Amino acid sequence: MPRDPRSAEAFDLARYDRTTTALDVVEGLDLAGRRALVTGASSGFGAEIARALAAAGASVAITGRDLDATRGVAAGIERASGRPVAVHALELADPASIDALAASWEGPLDILVNNAGVMGLPETRTDRGWELTMVTNHLGPMRLALGLLDALRRSEGARVVAVSSATHLRGPVVTDDLFFRFRTYEANQAYSQSKAANVLFAVEADRRWSGDGIRVNAVHPGSAQTGLYRHQFIDLAPYEPKTPEQGAATPTLVAAHPAFAEVGGRYIAEGREAEVVDRTTPDLSGVARHAVSAETAERLWRVSEALLATW
Repeated sequence: MPRDPRSAEAFDLARYDRTTTALDVVEGLDLAGRRALVTGASSGFGAEIARALAAAGASVAITGRDLDATRGVAAGIERASGRPVAVHALELADPASIDALAASWEGPLDILVNNAGVMGLPETRTDRGWELTMVTNHLGPMRLALGLLDALRRSEGARVVAVSSATHLRGPVVTDDLFFRFRTYEANQAYSQSKAANVLFAVEADRRWSGDGIRVNAVHPGSAQTGLYRHQFIDLAPYEPKTPEQGAATPTLVAAHPAFAEVGGRYIAEGREAEVVDRTTPDLSGVARHAVSAETAERLWRVSEALLATW
């Protein structure tokens, strides 16, 4: 008989490498009684994060724009875990959709994984003229976290995970021009800026919320040919692509492992806090100093709050 992973010792961080999967990470963890919400879980990393959390006993809710696909993922998780999985519609570029989900949440929320996002969009703007990558990858997830803040506060030790990317190293957030009104739009630059914003969000949210028992971190899951790349082909060979199960490992680790219970305001890659670097490396390792600047994080928060107040 296979051993029950929840009766084993917790996963040893020293064993973490590029082949580690999300299910490896939850080995030995008992998340019974914990409630988790994972966005962008109709496929890819989000589906595997949700699968692992449910396997460890958490009560999981997932979101996706494609409700049929999301319900299919939920059904598979239910069969594997024997636990019901709630499905919610969520469009991160639509404040009404975000607010509806936040308003419908009842009770505490222990784990929020802001995984949903877009990449490589042709220049697309909302009816307000806001660039869609920044709206979907930063402003929408921030609005959701703020909307669920009371639920997170009701948890005994909540965690928020912002899924970022190593591509944040390719450029800083331009707080005076988030929406490319004064710069020529370039899709990769827009994505990199939004992923740097995810790290800055984690830095400032953790500073603001850690006193309420909420720890916030950003993670780099690794590269894999998932649905995120639907708008462009990316040659992933230089970045040693992972499977979705492997890419979900670091987000799951930060969301669930006891080693990260008191860690906040950090950027975690390959299961470890990344070294702060001052220049882009060929393998995109480390975390850019511009992405962990407390001053920039506070400024981006103020700019974002002002935008959200008018949205």
